[in-house]
Amino acid sequence: MSATPGPGPRLARSLAAPAPGWTAEADAVVVGSGIAGLTAALELRTRVPRVLLVTKGRLSSGSTVWAQGGIAAALDPSDSPAAHLADTLAAGGGLSDPAAVQVLVTEGPERVRELVARGTVFDKAADGDIALTREGGHHADRIAHAGGDATGAEISRALVAQIEAVRHDPGIEVVENALVLDVLTTAPGGPAAGGAGSPGAGGGGLAVAGRGAGDGRRVCGVTLHVRGTGSRDGVGAVLAPVVILATGGIGQVFRSSTNPAGATGDGIAAALRAGAVLGDLEFVQFHPTVLWLGSGAKGQLPLISEAVRGEGALLLDVNGHRFMPGVHEMAELAPRDVVAHAIVRQMAATGADNVLLDTRHLGREFLRTRFPTINARLLEAGIDWSEEPVPVAPAQHYHSGGVVTDLDGRSSVDGLYAVGEVACTGVHGANRLASNSLLEGIVFASRAARDVAARFDAGELEQGEPAARPGGSALVAAAARSRIQKVTSGGAGVIRSARSLAEADERLNAVRADAHVAAEVVAEPQAAEWETTNVHMVARALTRAAWVREETRGGHYRTDFPRPDDAWRRRVRIWLDDEGVLTTG
Repeated sequence: MSATPGPGPRLARSLAAPAPGWTAEADAVVVGSGIAGLTAALELRTRVPRVLLVTKGRLSSGSTVWAQGGIAAALDPSDSPAAHLADTLAAGGGLSDPAAVQVLVTEGPERVRELVARGTVFDKAADGDIALTREGGHHADRIAHAGGDATGAEISRALVAQIEAVRHDPGIEVVENALVLDVLTTAPGGPAAGGAGSPGAGGGGLAVAGRGAGDGRRVCGVTLHVRGTGSRDGVGAVLAPVVILATGGIGQVFRSSTNPAGATGDGIAAALRAGAVLGDLEFVQFHPTVLWLGSGAKGQLPLISEAVRGEGALLLDVNGHRFMPGVHEMAELAPRDVVAHAIVRQMAATGADNVLLDTRHLGREFLRTRFPTINARLLEAGIDWSEEPVPVAPAQHYHSGGVVTDLDGRSSVDGLYAVGEVACTGVHGANRLASNSLLEGIVFASRAARDVAARFDAGELEQGEPAARPGGSALVAAAARSRIQKVTSGGAGVIRSARSLAEADERLNAVRADAHVAAEVVAEPQAAEWETTNVHMVARALTRAAWVREETRGGHYRTDFPRPDDAWRRRVRIWLDDEGVLTTG
């Protein structure tokens, strides 16, 4: 195996798919129905004439449903946005963009109040105010939660109800069971109205190196595949001058994850093919306390929320030794990357596949009422956590990187926005602070919607003509997915090195991405193959970014470069050059 990865096979600029059989038009397309996508659609509905909301499954199936812990905001009079900012910057390992974090913490409290106004019911304290708790990395009680440990489900319920209430409004259309294939763009060469880092784009110091900003490429819609009946069935095209990606995470790139099955990196892959610049892909957050179900477990695994440790749970190794006080001053409440790495080291030291989360001292009634969802799932697995410690180990949970945006959600491609987990706003840096993800989704989705509306009113957004992209189309056989996941998990998982990353890169490069024309490969353009192609593209880009960053920082741990290096206090950006070669800068 080569110690230095070569450029690898070129990546195609589109997915192999049938020609669109139907066409629709909109002023803005929102892709995704988590907190970010639903917020963007609700905000845009009253600001532009025609909004199309596309969701991969049912309207209520966004990843937000799975968020247990809560949403962070400085709501208590004894807390402050400045304190929240300090905790976020500390967790980010020196790579968070202070301007983006300032936006998050100052606008966050009002956005949480808007959630309440839209029907979200948070748990209440004895005085009737929103109950607040603490999670890892926070120095104050600022986590609002609902249903004990069902915060995401409650927020999703409230926002979906808002959409359902206006679903028959002619200004909004919801297309369910639809997989977005590609973002349509014009040909390069014309003047761009401004993407991330472009003049007038606003904020954040996110000037984009390389292709994208300034090449004149503009968004003009999406192609998508709808699994349904009637006029919105099969592959079609929606023409629109604005596309807002809110497609969530990349969990299925890895063998084990807390993410749902639909988290196949579709938005990141589509943005990359469209010419957008990606950033911070190497920073993958592995949740420290995911229920360990055996060495063969894969797919979506149940997590034990950070809030459990916030309420006093302890981490023990298999010998019963509590190890976190010797690792970090905040012990079990240290930032997630610190806890995950400490667990991996302790597992290696003891020769075990897991550690233990001890909640026995919290009591059966408290555990049942404060964490009803977790309690039920553990009982289903045959574990009574009031009587025995819970076996846990790290698994992929959240992606801090994504499509590079400015403070209004604009990417480097004019008209393409990204919000939520698919975006790289600069808030999280090298490691996300617990419960900042829901807040980031709602804050930046609201800002993106307002920016789109202002540009629409100013006459900046005009429908362009889609252009064919050079370089052919891609399709990876669905049968290759488990191999891709195994290679990525082994080479670019919790612990990485130049050797492991170079080997992963070489093995990923060997995966056939032309399955639709390879006679010896059984594959057809369909959902399983399209998703696997996206998984493969994201895996290649992530592995390359992780190889480039020669240091350890936050969610990126290199055994050959075990310490942070100030020379790397910068973002690694990655994009496709005109020949389809992954390029970093």
